[in-house]
Amino acid sequence: MRFNLLLFSTIICGMAYSQNSVPERKFNDIEAQVIEWRRDFHQNPELSNREYETAKKIAAHLESLGIETQTGVAKTGVVGILKGDNPGRTVALRADIDALPVTERNELTFKSEVETEFLGSKTGVMHACGHDTHTAILMGVAEILSENKDKINGTVKFIFQPAEEGPPPGEEGGAKLMIKEGVLENPDVDAIFGLHINAATPVGTIKYKPEGTMAAVERFVINVKGKQAHGSAPWSGVDPILISAKIIDGLQTIISRNAELTESASVITVGKITSGVRFNIIPESAEMIGTVRTLDPENKKLILQRMNDLVPTIAKAYGGEATIEFQNNTAITFNDPELTQKMVPTLERVAGPQNVVLTKATTGGEDFSYFQEKVPGFYFFLGGQPLNAEPTRHHTPDFYIDESGLLLGVKTMTQLTLDYLNQT
Repeated sequence: MRFNLLLFSTIICGMAYSQNSVPERKFNDIEAQVIEWRRDFHQNPELSNREYETAKKIAAHLESLGIETQTGVAKTGVVGILKGDNPGRTVALRADIDALPVTERNELTFKSEVETEFLGSKTGVMHACGHDTHTAILMGVAEILSENKDKINGTVKFIFQPAEEGPPPGEEGGAKLMIKEGVLENPDVDAIFGLHINAATPVGTIKYKPEGTMAAVERFVINVKGKQAHGSAPWSGVDPILISAKIIDGLQTIISRNAELTESASVITVGKITSGVRFNIIPESAEMIGTVRTLDPENKKLILQRMNDLVPTIAKAYGGEATIEFQNNTAITFNDPELTQKMVPTLERVAGPQNVVLTKATTGGEDFSYFQEKVPGFYFFLGGQPLNAEPTRHHTPDFYIDESGLLLGVKTMTQLTLDYLNQT
């Protein structure tokens, strides 16, 4: 009897999934259009909080589909609301739309030639992290779902988010500002899905991890005050460069001696030091800027506290003073365990079980994490590395994505939406 019940359950689930599925030809018909959108965005990239033309193109597409469209959300964001033919929950799908201050080196017919000034320096602008693919994929999902409202039990909210890479200095932006302006309300979102193309994951493969997937990111600034002196008489001054070196050394002892690394990885990196003007002058001050990456809330709390303790103490021990300030850039990208467990079968059904891989956490950061602090979320990685080719690195001039991977992104996000809304 137990076997028969299991068999019956399997048959019923299979029938439900079949009813909720979109015919394969629908996806095949839209693939070329998705690639065309991606190439247009790639050739015309815009920096964070400056995605004006990108937003216009997205909004025009959503409006052409009859989707209720909101513009100017978090400055340049676009939100679409699609109500299904049947009542139910609300699911949000998110794509980030901003580019980076990177000069492209790839020789593509749709290579970016855009140039701008960023923080006082002339630079190129490039979609060097794949946000152009995310935008095109979600536009494709919107088109498919708008043509299949009879299969939707509930509401789909399409979130095209600006400034994932961080707003310009002195501005608000990104997921935080979208949440502040109510993007998860009216209607209230029950769950949110997001993906990221990955240049080191082969096309056709999907990677995911329950719980902590990407790191919380903190930016820190340390200001060291010493006493200026002639370089020939260091005893007459207090050297802020020496103090900076001791502070950097001390910060690494937090990782090696305080953080419980068997539980989760942590990183402290000083990426910039500014001090001095001449070879024979001990300067008066130094500034250090860096980042902290953590995957566990308690570990994060410990590390930040130890940094607050060590920095002024080390400076004082060498006769100087030092202060430290933190700026939170992202929270931990945390995949809700229950939601993840429910949705992994959808990934396996769409991509094939052999192509869905449980992966390790990364110390990169994602402001999708702020959505996940408010509602259950599931975030996964989509393969973009060409088969039999070397991977490229994100945020570099040579970043390259195989466009044949975009169709799987459209299929996966579409089916995650339908399966989630139609689960009982």
